[in-house]
Amino acid sequence: MDRRTFNKLTGMTALGALTHGASQAHAATEVDEVILEDDAFLVAFDSSTGALTRMTRKATGWVIERRPELGVSFRLLAPLPHRRTNYVLGQKQRASRVEKISTTQVRLSWSDMVSEHGGVLPVSLTATVTLERGGLMFEAALSNQSALPIETIDYPYFGDLSSATRAMPLTSEHMWYGNLVGDELYPSFANEKGYWGVNWPTKTIESKQTLFCLLQSPQEGLYVGMSDPTQPYLLEWTFEQHPGVVESISDPVPQEDAIAGAPVHLEFRVCHFVFAPPGATKRLAAVAMRGYDGDWHAGLDVYKQWRTTWFKRPRIASWVKEPHSWLQLQIDGAEQDYSIPYRELPSYIDECAANGVAAIQLVGWEMGGQDGGDPCLDTDPGLGTWNDLHQAILYARSKGVKIILFGKPIWADMTREWTKKELYKYAATDPYGIAYEAEGYSYTTPTQLAGINNRRRLIMDVQCQAFRDIATKEFEKTVALGAAGWLFDEVCHHGPVEYSFDPNHGYPAPGYIYGGDMPMAKQFREAADKTEPDFVFAGEGPQDWLMQYYPVSYFRINSSSRAVCRYIDSQAPLLVAVTGFDDREMLNLILMNRYIISYEPFNFHGRLTDFPETLSYGRKIDALRRRYREYLWDGEFRDTLGARVTGDGPIRYSMFVARSGKRAVVLVNPAGKRIINVNLEIPAAGQLMVASPEAPDAQPTANGLTIPARSAAVVMEI
Repeated sequence: MDRRTFNKLTGMTALGALTHGASQAHAATEVDEVILEDDAFLVAFDSSTGALTRMTRKATGWVIERRPELGVSFRLLAPLPHRRTNYVLGQKQRASRVEKISTTQVRLSWSDMVSEHGGVLPVSLTATVTLERGGLMFEAALSNQSALPIETIDYPYFGDLSSATRAMPLTSEHMWYGNLVGDELYPSFANEKGYWGVNWPTKTIESKQTLFCLLQSPQEGLYVGMSDPTQPYLLEWTFEQHPGVVESISDPVPQEDAIAGAPVHLEFRVCHFVFAPPGATKRLAAVAMRGYDGDWHAGLDVYKQWRTTWFKRPRIASWVKEPHSWLQLQIDGAEQDYSIPYRELPSYIDECAANGVAAIQLVGWEMGGQDGGDPCLDTDPGLGTWNDLHQAILYARSKGVKIILFGKPIWADMTREWTKKELYKYAATDPYGIAYEAEGYSYTTPTQLAGINNRRRLIMDVQCQAFRDIATKEFEKTVALGAAGWLFDEVCHHGPVEYSFDPNHGYPAPGYIYGGDMPMAKQFREAADKTEPDFVFAGEGPQDWLMQYYPVSYFRINSSSRAVCRYIDSQAPLLVAVTGFDDREMLNLILMNRYIISYEPFNFHGRLTDFPETLSYGRKIDALRRRYREYLWDGEFRDTLGARVTGDGPIRYSMFVARSGKRAVVLVNPAGKRIINVNLEIPAAGQLMVASPEAPDAQPTANGLTIPARSAAVVMEI
C-alpha cells in the first residue's frame, strides 16, 4: 500500500502526513524492526536494541511514537554504595532477543547489562508485548543476580511521545480526591519537579492516586493503565520535555524538531519502584494501553470495563442507599476548647431529626480532640464519660439519626506518651533509618495558626501486622460505642511516605505503604462484622480501589470539578461539603452530580439551623430527589453524554437514564444574577416535563427553557 492510499484509509490530515512521513518511510526497512499490527495499532521495535521505535493509532493516523532515532527500550536505576546515580540505559544495550513469537506477541530480553558507573551487571529483563483485540499489554520480569539493588525500572518507554499534529494540544488526565485532574503537556509544558533537581522540565503522576493516566487530545486519547489493583508497589507515569521550553513565562514547547542543536521531544515512561535486592526476581505490574475516540468519558469507559473484572461490591447499609443528607460537627478541636460536651449532643440530634438530616459525622469526640491524640480512640474526659457519649448515640438512634465517628488511625501524635514509649517502634522510616514525620495541622488559636505549637505526627507503617492489630483494637472502640459507622479521615494518603525501610516490622523491607491499606481495611471490616454487619465505612476521598472497603466517600469540590467518581459508579454514596450561608451554587452541583449533602456551618463548628437559607434549599433538593428518584437517584449518571445544551450564558448540565430507559437532564444556571435562556436537545425524546427544587410539580415543557439565576431545573421524559 502506498502512502497516499494509507493516508486516505486512515483519514490522516495533510499536516499529519507530513509529520509522520519519516516514520512511514522507515517502515519499509522491516529488516531493522519487529512489528506488531492489527486494526488499531502498528507498533515497531528495533531488532537489535529492542527500543520502541514507532507506534501509530491506525484509525486516526495519530503517530504516538514518531521518530525511530529517539526510540528507547528501558532504564534501570542500580545505585552504587558511594554513587547512587548509576543507571543502566537501554539505549546503550543490545538485546539478546527481539522475536515475534506469534501474530500478536513480541518477546524481548536483555542480559549482562552495562551500567554507567558500575560495569557489567548480571541483570536480565524479559518483556512480552501483546497486541490483541485493539489493546496493548506490556509485561516484564526482572532477574537481579548482581550485588547491587535495582530500585526502579522504566518500562515501557516512549522517547518521542507526540501529539496527533502540531496543531493539536495534548493533556494528561488522572483521578485524585474525587476529581479528574488535567495537566497540559503540549503546546505548553510547565515544570513540576524543581528546576534545581532535574535537567529537563518534568511532570509525574503516581499510582497511589490513580490506576490510570489518559493522554488526551481534543477528539481522541490513549488510555495507559496499571493492570494490578492490589498496589504491589509504586508506579509513576513520568513526562520529560527535552531539551526544555522556549521561554519560562508561559512555557511553550518548541515547534521545531530541534532547538539549540538538540532534538525536541517529549519522553513518556512508566517507572516501576520495584526495590529488587541482589538475588531477587521481580515480575512487573502489567501496563495496558488502548486508544479511544472522544474525550475523557471514553477513556473512563476503558477503565470501567476493566474495573468490573476485580472490583468487589461492598455491603452498604440500606439507609445509606436512600436520598438523605449529613451534618458534620466538631465538638472539640486540637486546642481543647471542649465546645460541645457529650451531654449537649441531643439538641443537635433533635435539629437533624426535625430537618430530615439522617447522619452526623462527629469530629473531635476522641481523646485530644480533632488530630490531638491519634491514633487513640478513647473518649475524652474533658467532654464527659464513655457512657455520656454512648447514651447520646443511643438517643440519636431512637430519633432516626445515625452517628458516624471520625478517626485517623495512621498517624501517631508525637507529644503523647503512648507514641514515645511504644508506637514509635511501628513508624515508617526512610532509607537512612530516620522516622518520617508530618508537621501536623494548624487550628483555631493564634499560636497554632502560626505553626508554632503544631502536634507533629509519626506516619505509621500499615504494612506492619503488629501496628494493624493496634489500629484494629482502637477501631473496635467506635463499634463498641454503638455508632452507626465511622469516617476514616485522610484515608487517601500517608503524608510524605511511599515506602517504609524499617527491617524490624515483620516483612522484607522496604514495604510500599499503600499496599497495607487494603489488608488493614479488611481487618477493620472483619472486626465490625462480628457485631454489626451494617456498620458504615466512610473515608475522605478514598482512591477507587479502596471503595471496596470505604464505599462512602467524602470530599470537596469546586466549580471546575469533574464528576469522575460518579461517572464510574452511578450509585456510590459520594458526600460533598456545603459551607456557605446561601450556598445554592454548591447545592445545585450536588443535585447535578447526585452527591449527598454534608452540611457544615461555620466550617463544621455550628448548628444545622445556623444557615437557614442553605438548609431550606438543600431540603428542597432532597425532596425533589425523593420524588423523582427513578431518574435523579436510581438512574444511570451519564454526565454530559446523551444531550446537547446551548444557551445565552454559562450553563452546566448532566444526564440521567432511568431503568425504564427514559432520560432526565439536570440544568444548572451558575450565573449570579442573570436569567439564562436554554435550548435542550435530547435525541428522539418523548414528552418532556420540567420541575425544580422550588417548583417540584412537573409541568409540560418544550426544548426551550428559561433558568433563573442561581437555580436548577430537571427536564424529564415521561
